[in-house]
Amino acid sequence: MKSIYLRSFAATAATVTMCFLIIALSFVGIGRSYVISEYRESMEHTAQEVARMAMAVSHGDSLSSWLLGMSISSIAEATGDHVFITDAEGTVLTCSDRAPVCEHLGMRVSEETLVSVREAGKYDERTDLGGMYPLARYVAAMPVLSSPGSEELIGYVFVSNASDNMLGGWSAFLMMAAIVALGVFCAALLVSLLYSKHLARPLDEMASASRKFAKGDFSVRVRQTDDPSSEMGMLIDSFNRMADSLEQSEKRRSEFIGNISHELRTPMTTISGFADGILDGTIPPGEQDKYLRAIRDETKRLSRLVREMLSLSQTRARASDASRRTVFDLTELILQTLLSFEGRATKKDLDVDPQLPDNHILVRADKDAITQVIYNLLDNAVKFAAPGSCLVLRLYKERGKAYVSVKDFGETIPPDDLPFIFDRFHKSDRSRSMDKEGVGLGLYLVKTILTSHDEDIAVKSENGATEFVFTLALAEQE
Repeated sequence: MKSIYLRSFAATAATVTMCFLIIALSFVGIGRSYVISEYRESMEHTAQEVARMAMAVSHGDSLSSWLLGMSISSIAEATGDHVFITDAEGTVLTCSDRAPVCEHLGMRVSEETLVSVREAGKYDERTDLGGMYPLARYVAAMPVLSSPGSEELIGYVFVSNASDNMLGGWSAFLMMAAIVALGVFCAALLVSLLYSKHLARPLDEMASASRKFAKGDFSVRVRQTDDPSSEMGMLIDSFNRMADSLEQSEKRRSEFIGNISHELRTPMTTISGFADGILDGTIPPGEQDKYLRAIRDETKRLSRLVREMLSLSQTRARASDASRRTVFDLTELILQTLLSFEGRATKKDLDVDPQLPDNHILVRADKDAITQVIYNLLDNAVKFAAPGSCLVLRLYKERGKAYVSVKDFGETIPPDDLPFIFDRFHKSDRSRSMDKEGVGLGLYLVKTILTSHDEDIAVKSENGATEFVFTLALAEQE
């Protein structure tokens, strides 16, 4: 599971890194171009201003005047540019350098450059001006006219600057931006690390739980910290539901094996003891038929037990399947089930009193499972009702529930037995005295089916009357 966590983190970190690199390269490239473009526009504006200044000075003095030189020196110092003025032939007359003897004075700009300035009315190139500068620089130039609107050319203004000077402030800004970006990048990686760990945690817990499942421990569950409607939330919910199902299956399997072992022990001991007695002569030949019949009866009892246990497991599994639940008429189902007991009731001379409503009562449940519930309760009532007594079957509804009551009159169930009446394999004194073939699963099955439907059943037994009442949810609120 660590590999999933690391792969997730590596993928996220690679994505974050790539995004940062793309943004950084784009920012540096676009930002550098923007700074240079803005600086060149500023140089062009400076050239225009110096050209107007030179034109004004030329009316009363020459372009090589000391006053003009001081003015362009101040402008150059304020802007960081290098400024010089030439005559109409391109010879440098005034320079912004303040050295006693400027090295640029007397130098001449190439005719080709002058032609470009004259034809375009301005100049904006990266050049060394024919060797005037040791390295190529950004240069902006403007012609100097004798007067506004005049076509008489009296000189040229050149403004230049090295790209390093232009980008000096930009480099400082880039340094600060890089520090901030590095901090954001580290924070993004940390968030990615924590988020990848958060995403991998449920998978890690699932892997750990699966290992425990393999060892037979089905009690572990994955913590549900995600939105149940999200993919991970649904996965966690499905995993926990699977764990619940496995735990219930294991519990049923253990209970099944434990109960089978418990119930098989007595008849098998009886069969083994009687068989050994016949074989070793302990049981005289004249009594062997009696014990052989006992062995036969115990064998049949074992067969019934196994058959009923298998039927119990199948019925309980079906009752837990919500997809099998449909809407049906409970009144009609009770009447149909009651008809199957007509012969037995007549044989015991029972007076059956079905107190059913005239209208239909619709419920939503597993019809086959509820049929089994009604059948088992009626079977129990007919079995234990005193001959010639009354059997009352009542159906009514109350507070959004349908209530079914099965009441017989016979021997009272001892109070000590009532709390255990729905336990598996439990048989009270009256069932032992009257039910020689039962294995004590009927009422347990009834309780199991109703519990799987989120319903309940109650029993009351006093003064010779025993009544079982269970509930079912109505299909519609009436």
